[in-house]
Amino acid sequence: MGLVAFTPAVGRYRDGFHAVDDLWGEKGIRFYRMEPRTGRFSADRISTFWTGHPPVPLNSGCRVEPAPGQSGRKIISGSTMTDKKRCGWCGEDALYRQYHDREWGRPLHDDQQLFEFLCLEGAQAGLSWITILRKRAHYIQVFDGFDAERIARYGDRKIGQLLSDPGIVRNRLKVNGFVKNARSCLEMRDQGLTLDDYFWNFVGGEPIQNHWKNPGEVPDNTSLSDAVSKDLKKRGFTFVGTTICYAFMQAVGMVNDHLVDCYRHAELSRNPPGPG
Repeated sequence: MGLVAFTPAVGRYRDGFHAVDDLWGEKGIRFYRMEPRTGRFSADRISTFWTGHPPVPLNSGCRVEPAPGQSGRKIISGSTMTDKKRCGWCGEDALYRQYHDREWGRPLHDDQQLFEFLCLEGAQAGLSWITILRKRAHYIQVFDGFDAERIARYGDRKIGQLLSDPGIVRNRLKVNGFVKNARSCLEMRDQGLTLDDYFWNFVGGEPIQNHWKNPGEVPDNTSLSDAVSKDLKKRGFTFVGTTICYAFMQAVGMVNDHLVDCYRHAELSRNPPGPG
């Protein structure tokens, strides 16, 4: 197989090099190489020949040139994902890094996605976030894209199907909690209150810009997450303790808790995305 480039915007592979806007608004193309001996994919530095296909990406903005005599092309400029300084919690896991780079801490204003994160943070209780992240695509599929109106109508039969599905955390309280939260969400909607307005009113519509230097400085909860948790519980939501609420606030960008030496901290401080 020769050079293959993955085009995120259209979700398919194409030969050659072509600059595109991907789903996160970045320009470029991502290249991959397979180690002949191990069959594993790696993201080496520039000036290597590339074949195969993901999951480990290079940064966008690479240029390529033909590699005479080789079944591929040669990267002549660009860098790998490993070149950027990140928050240490995402480690070396490609999926975790992708989530860190593209989602965590990016201000989110879409009601359906806010509901998704609220549910998934609750599903994480007692588990690691990477466990939920690896199951996320399946969660989205079996929970109807986290459409609150649909989930609010789930009955015993649907819940029974979900509890027999190994692709999610099969905890009855958590699954029932999704349904309960969906119904509470619709009650808020009937009162003319969107999740976007509700959550962002707690921070005056703008992300709180923290400036943590060390992981140990980042709190598990705050007085603000206490207030969010207390109010959500009054509204009938469940699995919304203060620690879960703070993790939610971090994920949806209500607070910028990237460490100051992480490249995303500066990006989100300088130009936080707005609604829409």
